[in-house]
Amino acid sequence: MRAALCQITSTPDPGANLDQVRTGVAAAAAAGAALVVFPEAAMCRFGVPLGPVAEELDGPWATSVRAIADRHGVVVVAGMFRPAPDGRVLNTLLATGRGGHVGYDKIHLFDAFGFQESRTVAPGSGLVSIEVDDVTVGLTTCYDVRFPELYRALAADGATAIVCAASWGSGEGKREQWELMTRARALDSTSWVLACGQAYPGTPSDAPTGIGHSAVITPTGAVVAAAGQEPEMLVFDIDPAVAARTREVIPVLANRRL
Repeated sequence: MRAALCQITSTPDPGANLDQVRTGVAAAAAAGAALVVFPEAAMCRFGVPLGPVAEELDGPWATSVRAIADRHGVVVVAGMFRPAPDGRVLNTLLATGRGGHVGYDKIHLFDAFGFQESRTVAPGSGLVSIEVDDVTVGLTTCYDVRFPELYRALAADGATAIVCAASWGSGEGKREQWELMTRARALDSTSWVLACGQAYPGTPSDAPTGIGHSAVITPTGAVVAAAGQEPEMLVFDIDPAVAARTREVIPVLANRRL
């Protein structure tokens, strides 16, 4: 399965961000990608009110992304926001195209480093995986990467590749933590990790607006493709047989006792 990671800088305007999705998908499809991944908050960046832009999966933004995916015959994964029953929003990772249209609601909310995502965002609760070219791909979002049990659970459910779509907060040591944890989760789950973050917007922010440094990581924790901090697209072929071989050599999923 060929995957493309589209590292973009989202704006507060969902329409402008949809244009970025349209451009990225066209470029990824031209490169032969079957799976096209965008970051968390691709619909609208953090740091602005999210309630006014939130919509359901059958709303205009998500259905426009589905139309883009269908036009190019690919599966698109992109971060968006949906209304939550309690008045907050859900931080949703949309996966659409090739007949599928589902959302993963971020389970672990970023209540750390002085930011309180749970003030405006409600947590999800269920695991979500999709199938792309016979590869099972698990979905996770940003702060989820600090919770290895989620990655192990997705792998135990059959995932051999796991997306981590992020809008990572900047600050001292944050790039190092991002790089360390994405590689560690690949090792924990013996899965490919497709870590797609927002590009660095150019100025620091109190909100998590991105640092770039998207990466494709093998099940043995090796970085085989990496971006800088500017907008960029990474394209790489994901071989599920590599995960199968790794799980024979490093059977952490079979050997775990908790």
